[in-house]
Amino acid sequence: MAVQLSDFARSLTVETAFSVLAIAKQLKAAGKDVVELEIGDSPFESTASAKSTGIEAIRDNQSHYCPSPGLPVFRETAANFVKQEFKIPAQMNNVCVAPGAKVFEQYFCEAFVNPGDGVLVFSPYFPTYLPNILRRGGRPVFSALKQANGFRPELSAIENFLNTDPSPRAIFFNSPHNPTGGVMTLDDMRNIADLLRGKNIAVFSDEPYCHMVWKGEHVSLLAQPGMLDQCMAAYTFSKSYSMSGWRLGFSVASAEVTDAIGKMINTTLSCTPPLVQLAGKAALERDATERNGQMEKFRRKVDLLTAGLNKLDGFKSLDPAGTFYVFPSVAPICNRLGITSHGLALYLLEGADDQFGVACLGGECFGDAGGGFLRFSCAEPDDRLQQALDFLPKAIARTDRVQKYLDQHAKFRLATPYAVE
Repeated sequence: MAVQLSDFARSLTVETAFSVLAIAKQLKAAGKDVVELEIGDSPFESTASAKSTGIEAIRDNQSHYCPSPGLPVFRETAANFVKQEFKIPAQMNNVCVAPGAKVFEQYFCEAFVNPGDGVLVFSPYFPTYLPNILRRGGRPVFSALKQANGFRPELSAIENFLNTDPSPRAIFFNSPHNPTGGVMTLDDMRNIADLLRGKNIAVFSDEPYCHMVWKGEHVSLLAQPGMLDQCMAAYTFSKSYSMSGWRLGFSVASAEVTDAIGKMINTTLSCTPPLVQLAGKAALERDATERNGQMEKFRRKVDLLTAGLNKLDGFKSLDPAGTFYVFPSVAPICNRLGITSHGLALYLLEGADDQFGVACLGGECFGDAGGGFLRFSCAEPDDRLQQALDFLPKAIARTDRVQKYLDQHAKFRLATPYAVE
């Protein structure tokens, strides 16, 4: 008899983007032409200094253990970086290093959340927030982001959480926001800081898209007076420096919290490879110009895809304020065809055409509030984005194929029509 998995292990959910990625790769291997707009990865090469320094670090035998919180030279560089770019009053002892930013969601919950504590999560949300909250026995408390408000958190939702939850303990913010492209403003940050300052509320500020702000500039809650004591921010090299496969990120928090996170890293990961940290240090110090050039290319892709989608009947997208995602409402299309938004996404990939498909994600992959939306990544060449735009209206018009797909995948039949803004 097999040993039974824990309740948590059996309930664990994953990022749907990787599941759809697997389907797309399988179809491509079988000969289908697929435009992949499902995964949030950069199409560009890792920046030059990162690559050359990583190679040099291997030659210099920088491939052994190092301190669990990170190399002092990396931590100091990262602290200077957030101080100069985002006005966060960080020093070396405020920085911890890990393989990417995602793991800090787990460490944040381990640092602050006890069983039964309420954790405010704005929906749509990045899918791995929930497993990490639930791992600690926390209670996710959801508040919907609205397209009409630019997908920015409303202060009234935070006030309601603080005033009505029996045990309010933590809040997750993500700006620039995946999947919607919403960006919190400086006024948002000031008002939130004034509301939370001095309260026993911890904040996870998820900031991997900090260099993908298309209107204004990136601002962090940690730059507000006193917020470094209540917040943990997470940054990654995956987006800004196209280093997703290197697995490198860092957190910024108070010295006390950073010390605790360092112990968590020590007892789980041991450390992040020093050769990777040295490559990241070089990127922070020398690759800003190359980084900014890549970000401008992303911006043009976002503009191209947004403008193209808004020309299509039934699509309604805001101009994303940040990220390389476009998050249009497709509620009228779903209601007319009787299909869920993720069902529509998979139909575009699998069922609309035998030779060609577009891979994207249904908004409900990011929580119930995402129902009726699609998320498109812009990480394909411009001509491929145009091919996808040309294909979408043809695919949606093939109602016979939609019904055939629903006959084969009844779980995607839409039970209740989506609200249309």
